[in-house]
Amino acid sequence: MTSTKMTTRFLLSINLVSRSTAGPSCITIGRACTRPVFQVRSVTTSSPQKDTSHFKQSSVKHPLADKLGYKQRNDYLLPHPIWSEDEVENVKITHHKPGDFVDKMAYYTVNSLRACFDWFSGYKLGMYFNTLNEEKWLRRIIFLETVAGVPGMVAAMTRHLRSLRDMQRDYGWIHTLLEEAENERMHLMTMLELKNPTIMFKGSVVLFQGLYVSAFWLAYLVSPRFCHRFVGYLEEEAVKTYTHCLETFEDGTLKHWPVMPATDMAKRYWKLPEDAKMKDVILAIRADEAHHREVNHTFSSMKQDQINPYGPGR
Repeated sequence: MTSTKMTTRFLLSINLVSRSTAGPSCITIGRACTRPVFQVRSVTTSSPQKDTSHFKQSSVKHPLADKLGYKQRNDYLLPHPIWSEDEVENVKITHHKPGDFVDKMAYYTVNSLRACFDWFSGYKLGMYFNTLNEEKWLRRIIFLETVAGVPGMVAAMTRHLRSLRDMQRDYGWIHTLLEEAENERMHLMTMLELKNPTIMFKGSVVLFQGLYVSAFWLAYLVSPRFCHRFVGYLEEEAVKTYTHCLETFEDGTLKHWPVMPATDMAKRYWKLPEDAKMKDVILAIRADEAHHREVNHTFSSMKQDQINPYGPGR
């Protein structure tokens, strides 16, 4: 009896289970056909719709989309402020009065660097003889924006690495610093639409960037407060520079920019109107610099473990 059961189980395991389209399936044991023990049915299952709400597309078109031929043109931009006409027109030159030794050291360092650069770049002579044309402004702005994009990135990297080492949160500073770095880089990308720097110019940028990145990183390790105050004063000077640039639109020094349309990149990035001119671009850049000025002076006055008061794109 036991042997018969084992044989039956063996035959059941090695025989094929066939499906018949004309009738119910059966299990064949030798030559006998029994009633179906089970029936295999084709079950069609549809995978549930994936929730992709997390991967929403940005509403901001990437400024380099057309130039680089991106199929998806809305990625990779960090949020940034979009200024109204009243906001860009009402930017004022302000100054944070130095308080203690750290503030004064940051202030005089920026003043010394600006004085040297103004003479070296011919900016002082251009102001004196009223010869600052579009070419000279582009050369100055492009170089300065390669410098301005460094502090935010270096500070964000340093805080990021410290957060990893200490295994503690960063309180939201990293995001704002990265936004600042990208914003300054977009100032550069906008101006590069108008001028292609020479090999010598690019070489000077590489040299200065190597020195500046190393120095700023070491300084940020020692005193983040000094570095943010330093950037705050640097941005004060940037607002002065762009204000002077805007004045040359009115005094007749510039011949081409007053009537030159804004580039497509600038229109997309700052959401400028279709009839925007180059002056509107400079106004938007100046507003950005004024914003960085306030952010860095605020960060310098805060403790490193305080929560960032600036939300994304603010």
